[in-house]
Amino acid sequence: MGMNVFRFAGDMIHLASFFVLFLKMLSSRSVEGVSLKTQELYLLVFVTRYLDLFFLHHFSWLTIYNTIMKIIYISSSATIVYYFRYKLPWKTTYKKDEDSFLHLKFAIAPCAVLSLVLNSEFTVIELLWTFSIYLEAVAIMPQLIMIQRYGNVENLTANYVFCLGAYRGLYLLNWIDRYLTEETYTSSKTQWIIWISGFVQTALYCDFFYYYIMSKFMGRNVLPA
Repeated sequence: MGMNVFRFAGDMIHLASFFVLFLKMLSSRSVEGVSLKTQELYLLVFVTRYLDLFFLHHFSWLTIYNTIMKIIYISSSATIVYYFRYKLPWKTTYKKDEDSFLHLKFAIAPCAVLSLVLNSEFTVIELLWTFSIYLEAVAIMPQLIMIQRYGNVENLTANYVFCLGAYRGLYLLNWIDRYLTEETYTSSKTQWIIWISGFVQTALYCDFFYYYIMSKFMGRNVLPA
């Protein structure tokens, strides 16, 4: 994957989302308002996508950068899930009844089937990569449903979701820039999978962005359902 200002900015915003979430968890000693299911879906996304960590054949500044980012994504997501499930007092603040999206039935299973049907190459690594792309597009749904259902959202939680949406929006600009500037960019069979999934993922944030921006203008910490 090439590097440009949009991709780098997107990566930095993505890192910022982890920072904001850790800040919320450590400052409040609580995970209330955060979806464990979204965190588990993201962990599954990163684990299935970054299997190439075990197959590095050459080194350059870009591969080193990518490797560092992949390790940060996996380790950060694993740490968050660990806090939810095992670490006191955080695990006692998780409200399972509010995090009710059936992620196995409506996210993992459909994406697994879709990756078997729509893929660029029928190999284990490619199928897992394709699965991760589809799953990332819907991984935020449990979190968005919690926000829409319960409305009252802490600033840091809302900022975390905003960072995730901004990261995806910047990656869309990255793809557009590469489409316009790189002659070989569209030759890859996987581009249509990335584009469609990316647009779906960004579209899921639109309603949240509207209420997030309105709440900032109105000086409230409430995102209407």
